[in-house]
This record gives sequence, C-alpha cells and structure tokens, in this order.
Amino acid sequence: MLLEGQPNSITLNEILENTNNAIIAIDPQGLILYANRAVFNTLKIPVQDLVGQSAIAYFPETGLMRVFENGVAELGQQMILNDTVLLTNRTPIYLHGELVGAVAVFQDITILQNFVDNLVMEHEKTKQLQLTLEVVLNIAYDGLIVVNKEGVVTMTNQAFASFFGKSPKDLIGRPITEIYKNHKFTDVLETGLPVYGYIHDLNGHEIIASRIPIILDGKIVGALGKIVFKNVGELYALTKKVNSLRSELDYYKKTLLQENRSARELLKGKNPHMISLVQTALRVAKSESTVLLRGENGTGKELFAQLLHKESNRWQGPFIKVNCAAVPGNLLESELFGYDEGAFTGARKGGKLGKFELADGGTLFLDEVGDMEMAMQAKLLRVIQEREIERLGSNKTRYIDVRLVAATNRDLEAMIRNQQFREDLYYRLNVVTLTIPPLRERKDDIEALIETFLKKFNLQFSQSVTGITKEALDVLMKHRWPGNIRELENIIERAFNLLDGTEIQLKHLPNYLQILVAAHEKHTFVEGSLENILNGVEKEALIYAMNATNGNKVQAAKALGLSRAGLYKKLFKHQLR
Repeated sequence: MLLEGQPNSITLNEILENTNNAIIAIDPQGLILYANRAVFNTLKIPVQDLVGQSAIAYFPETGLMRVFENGVAELGQQMILNDTVLLTNRTPIYLHGELVGAVAVFQDITILQNFVDNLVMEHEKTKQLQLTLEVVLNIAYDGLIVVNKEGVVTMTNQAFASFFGKSPKDLIGRPITEIYKNHKFTDVLETGLPVYGYIHDLNGHEIIASRIPIILDGKIVGALGKIVFKNVGELYALTKKVNSLRSELDYYKKTLLQENRSARELLKGKNPHMISLVQTALRVAKSESTVLLRGENGTGKELFAQLLHKESNRWQGPFIKVNCAAVPGNLLESELFGYDEGAFTGARKGGKLGKFELADGGTLFLDEVGDMEMAMQAKLLRVIQEREIERLGSNKTRYIDVRLVAATNRDLEAMIRNQQFREDLYYRLNVVTLTIPPLRERKDDIEALIETFLKKFNLQFSQSVTGITKEALDVLMKHRWPGNIRELENIIERAFNLLDGTEIQLKHLPNYLQILVAAHEKHTFVEGSLENILNGVEKEALIYAMNATNGNKVQAAKALGLSRAGLYKKLFKHQLR
C-alpha cells in the first residue's frame, strides 16, 4: 500500500518497519501474522522465524488472546519480557464487522521506569534533607526566619518563634507583616541590600539582627532574617571578653618579644649587691662557662638563667629547663638523655629525644640540681666532661653542644661532707657561681619590683592600677619575705583580683600580712619588767595570729615569721595549746 501524495511513495510496511515500537498481529488461533523489525530488538529472534508461530510461546504475558474473548481493547498494560519493562496496547482488528485478528504495540519503558525510580529516590533524599534542615534550624541558637518575595514566611525555627510564644508551624505561611511590624526586614526585598548587626525591638526584646536578600539567577526571591544576639547585653559581654583576650594576647606577644627585657626588669633595683650581680651575669653570659646559681627558693634563679641565655651568643637557640626535684630518679635519666624504641616497657614508639638533645645549640637549665641522686650525678658528670650522651637502649654516642646553667637552694658543701653530692661534679658545676640574695636582704628593691609587677598585671587583667598606698607598702617593707620575689608577685596578683580602684590598699593584702599590723594597733603599753612586757606582746601576737587564721597553725607561723615547731614551742610556753 502506498501513501498517496508522498513524493517518495513510502509504503505502510516501511513505516511500520522503521518505528521504534515493537508490533505484532495475530489471527483468532493466536498465530503470528505480522511482526516488525523492532520485535527482534526484544526477542533477538529473526522476524521471519516468528510468522506462523504461536504468540503465547514467545509472548506468554501478552494477553492478546483476551481481546478475542471480549472484543475490547486493553490499553496501557505493563508487562515484563526478558528483563525488559514494556508498556503495551492490545487492540482488536475488525473486518466487515467480524473480529479477524488482534494487534499489540509494545513500548520499552525500562529507561522511563529507571527515571521514575530515581525520581522517587531523589524525592526521598529531598524529604530527608528537609527533615535534617528542620532539625538543624530548631537546634540552632540563633533565631532564623525566611520569607519569599511576597513577604510570606516559608521557614523559621523555634529560637525565633519563641519570641512570640509560638511554634514554627504557627508562623509558616503567614505574611511577615502580620507577625510583627518590621519594615526594615521587608525593605531588603525591594533594595536587595543586606544590613548586618542592627539593633531592633522584637516583640519587646532588644536584639541585634541581620537581614540578607536571597538572590537566584540575579533576581530577589526572598530574604533571610537572623538574630545575632538575643539581647544587647550578650554583645557587651562578648565585647568585654574579646577585649580581655586581646589584651592578654598583646601581653603574651610582648612577653615573647621582650623576654630579655622582662628578665632585666625583674632583676633591676637599687640594691648595690644586686646591681653588681646583674653586671657580672651580663659579662659571664658572653662566655661558654658553666654557671651555678645559688639562693633560696623564689629569689629569681630562673630569671638569671634566662638572662644568661638571652645575652649569650646562643640567644637564637633553645632554652630548655629541667626541674631535677620534680622528676623521679628512675625517670630522670630518660628525661635528660632520651631513649630508643624498645628501651624499656612502655617506651614510646620511635623513641624520644632527651633534654640535652633538645637544648643542642642553646642552653640547658638544670634547676634544683642538688636534689639529684648520686647515681645520676655520675652520669651527668660524664656528659659534662665528654660532651657526649647515649640514649637509653642505644650504644650510639651523640655529640651535644650545650651551655649548662645549674641552680640549687641546697648547701652543696655540707652535702659533700655528708656524701650526698659528688665533689667532682661540684667543681664541674662551680666554674662561675652567682649567689642571689633573698628579698629580705634587698628590701630597697621592693618598690622597683612592685612597679614591674604592676605593668605585667595591668596588661594581663586589662586594668590601670597606678600604684600602692603608703600604708600597704610599709607592711610589705616590714615583712620577712620567706617566699622572696615569687611571694611578692603572688601578693600583687592577688591584689589585682580584689581591688576595685586604681591603688593597692592594705585590705587587698593577704591576712597573714595584716595580722601583725592589727596586733600592733591593738596593743597597749603595760608597765613592768622588760621580760614581762615582751612576753605580754608575744602572747597577744600569738592569740591574734591564731584567731585571724582560724586556728591554722601553718598560716599563723608564716605570719609571725616562725617555723611550725617554733610556733608550737611558743604556744606551749604561753599555755595557748
């Protein structure tokens, strides 16, 4: 059959052969009368082999035979053939009113089915993302609200809705102008300009918020409102904290950049002996000689060690400190010399560098060297002599280039006599000795030290303390200073935590410093022998000290400048126990 009017005389058979849909036609007995080329793509059987064969044998699920039973077309039916999802239309063929056959058209919808499945999966993912977003929004501390270009709320969270005593679902879908009057928020929909950090009254709450346009493809499609601070007080508190942290950061920067100057500041003063000692330290710093620093706890031995390092030719190298009293004797060797992997049970994988190796090219400060055990002293002596170390678990010798500074508050000479300290090590360490006087012997430096500590803690506490009252200074000048410079620093730091003005006053000093002052003010002169007068004053001071410290004998002894045993002796003497 030719199609009339077509210049190329295309036949109906050619049209059917070139369609992508598979087509078969059967007679009333179910035998295949016709099958086009597209059927081969589904069954992989040549078309000529199908004609005359039973359709049910090749298309068991076709349902074509039902068309002969009821004479009614079946449209849009789905079937699966060779793992291919097909959509089929089954239509009866009538000739002169008689049902003479049926035709089925099959369309492969596998790709379409996959697309639908993917669409369903994407829909599920979208729902999951939406649920996740809702959870995130509701646990967010900041209040959030989103409106579309018409100003209708499309999204919000509980943090925002709680300002109105509502839930998010009560606000979604309502115009923003019905919820609260805020023309500034709706203005962003017109201008497209964001505004950050403006103060606004939200239903009686003074908040700090931001409004940001939502732009898609160059067009404004909505706006986001975000509450940055739920009240202005939060901003003020945060600003204060940031300023405090900035001041503290500035302090540590200055400390790192001016460490040498800091050491000099703390060691400066009017005391002639101290001035001479610092000058000697500056001269010795240029050499490579071992230095032994001696003095009571808290006198500033570590400051001298830092000064010796910073003024030496090794100032760019490391400054490593080891407190020999703080490390147990069985661990001090590994701490100083390091160890190789597997040197002992629990050894770190890959081993560990010792302090001598870490200080290579710089200075090693051995604090409290007098507390080192005798066995360890022998090993230290060898290192000083040979300038070589061996890690624990290793037989490899390593050369080290270290300048040694040692410090102690012990009587090394007495320890040598008692065979507690090696004499040969003593002479190795005692090349240059700097004996630092206690603070009670250089009270003329107290004012200079206080000035230095005021500068330090003004930076650290972000305050502007200008000085100390004469009354408080007099108390400090009369104190015996058993804790030396460290005690003075702690007293000034304590005052910074208590004061509410610009001067440190007597009331800001520790109780133990105020006890004798109060006792002196309370005491009245009683006639009698000198011995009776002194005993009376002593007893009164003991009573006041015990009362002021709530019976704490350690604090009372410290306040009175006594040892604990001495306090007990005097309490027994005056029958105060």
